[in-house]
Amino acid sequence: QVRLLESGGGSVQAGGSLRLSCAVSGRTVRDYCVGWFRQGPGKEREAVASLDYFFDRTHYADSVKGRFTISQDDVANTVDLRMAGLRPEDTAMYYCALDPTRSCNSDRFQYWGQGTQVTVSS
Repeated sequence: QVRLLESGGGSVQAGGSLRLSCAVSGRTVRDYCVGWFRQGPGKEREAVASLDYFFDRTHYADSVKGRFTISQDDVANTVDLRMAGLRPEDTAMYYCALDPTRSCNSDRFQYWGQGTQVTVSS
C-alpha cells in the first residue's frame, strides 16, 4: 500500500523559509516521479515542483523558480521541498503526490498525501 505523509508546514512571515518533507512508504521514491502541489484559498490546485530521480528531471512552476528546491533522500525515502523567500501568495495547503508512470504529468499523479498548511503573513 502506498502512503505519503507530509510534514513541516507552519506560519511564517514574508521572506521566511520552510522545509516540507514527504515521507513515502510502499514505493521507493527514486524509482518514481514525486511532486509537490498546492491549493490556496479560492484557487485551483497547481503543480509546484516535481522530481524524477531516475531521469534526473526536475520541474518548477514559474512562480517558485529560484525560491523553492525539491530534493530527495534515498535513505529516508522522503522528498523535501525547501522554500525560501516566501510570499503571502504562497499561502496554501501543500500536498505531495507520486506518479507511478513516471511521466511527471500533472494528471498522472495517483497517490496523494493529506497535505500540510503553509501560511505566509505580510
